[in-house]
Amino acid sequence: MTQAANEPKRESLLLNLALNIVIPTVILTKLSGEEHLGTQWAIVVALAFPIIYGLNDFRSTGKVNFFSALGVISIMLTGGISLLELDPKYIAIKEAGIPALFGIAMLVSLKTRYPLVKTFLYNDKILQVDKVAAALKRTNHESEFEGALVNASYLITLSFFLSSVLNYALAKYLLVSPPGTEAFNAELGKMTALSFPVIAVPATLIMMGALFYLFSRIKKLTELDLEDILIQQ
Repeated sequence: MTQAANEPKRESLLLNLALNIVIPTVILTKLSGEEHLGTQWAIVVALAFPIIYGLNDFRSTGKVNFFSALGVISIMLTGGISLLELDPKYIAIKEAGIPALFGIAMLVSLKTRYPLVKTFLYNDKILQVDKVAAALKRTNHESEFEGALVNASYLITLSFFLSSVLNYALAKYLLVSPPGTEAFNAELGKMTALSFPVIAVPATLIMMGALFYLFSRIKKLTELDLEDILIQQ
């Protein structure tokens, strides 16, 4: 009973989608007219939802999630560029730059003692890493597993670079109106709505492919069933 009480509250996918995508999209596309919020206030109100969601997640967990923090920064940059009525190309550059930086960080981390693939896939929230390490040592397959981690890193890097290209293309295609106009806000809302199916889905599929690849290599190299090494929820 005590263990269940101490478990962190599970994140609601529906609430996540509503606050980060659905509500901001509706505000930007439907409430940007002068008879409602107006163009500037519509941007402020729309961006407030994902920002507050991210800050509340930090308050509830008590930990700084690097990726969530970067997401909040990204949203603030989008809002700043829009409110300052800068050229939409800067939003396209920002949209492409953040996932590209992640991809570069993945490759650079391979040269360090702490490759980021262990943050994404090979961590103690998913796997019993100590048990896997012991089994790899027993079967003398530690070097082969390091090679599998490198291959998985390349797949994750591919997902980030794909997101970068799709982000840039989507922003350049949709953001054609001058900032500060109702049309621009509607385009920004449409970009927010399309970012999930157009960008997140393909990148997630590649990420899942990397996960399945790593799991299959672990199963083969450790001679253990996945049920024996997965963290039981």
